[in-house]
Amino acid sequence: MSADLLTLDPATFVQQHTIRSVLAIGAHPDDLDFGAAGTLAGLVACGVQVRYGIVTDGDAGGFHDQERSALATQRQHEQRVAAETIGVSTVDYLGYRDGAVVPGPDLEEDLVHLMREMRPDLVLAPHPERDWSSLQKSHPDHLATGEAVTRAIYPAVENPFAFPRLAQHGWDAVKIRYLMLYGAPATRHTVRMDVTDFVGQKLAALDCHASQHPDPEWMHQRVAEQLEANHPNPSRAAELFHLVTVNGELTFAGF
Repeated sequence: MSADLLTLDPATFVQQHTIRSVLAIGAHPDDLDFGAAGTLAGLVACGVQVRYGIVTDGDAGGFHDQERSALATQRQHEQRVAAETIGVSTVDYLGYRDGAVVPGPDLEEDLVHLMREMRPDLVLAPHPERDWSSLQKSHPDHLATGEAVTRAIYPAVENPFAFPRLAQHGWDAVKIRYLMLYGAPATRHTVRMDVTDFVGQKLAALDCHASQHPDPEWMHQRVAEQLEANHPNPSRAAELFHLVTVNGELTFAGF
């Protein structure tokens, strides 16, 4: 853990970066809750509008021998309830096959659609780079989703000539200011978000994904330990991110 990271709490982050709305993207139901639920709960508590976009239905997960379509339905329900625990009421499901996500034009267009429709100040997504210290953080669907989001946020979402069908339906190009990535390799972390006041909500959201946790007590312990390890003060807890300014005051870009 680096002591050089910028340490902020959600309220300070919102104030310093003027964040009013966030589009949070996960490859599977539960990814956002593992990667960023404490931060998202803090943002909601500050009055930020948060919307979820889930790329797959998660039908390749779980520990039970149940029919896959039934599991997909269950996981969608689990994610909705988990989102409500954080204070998020809108969850969009893009319907891609679990385990087969690729950063191609179809997914990119769907993500651009969400971004242009919401026009958020910040997009939250999984990191597109592999973390060799923990391959579990680097599921291929996570990497592919992160890459697709990165392609969507620049140049596609702000290029009026990209995906013209969207513009024809009124979803015009927009410049998004920030991209914040979770599940990043340690060398990419730039922000430590103090979520001490929101650990309870994060764990409650994770509890909603019952199909994924054969031992909830062990999961709680491991998550709490990691959150504490992320903060230099042993009495505090944090989530770590790679924050990218996509469009700042000095940004100059064509397409």
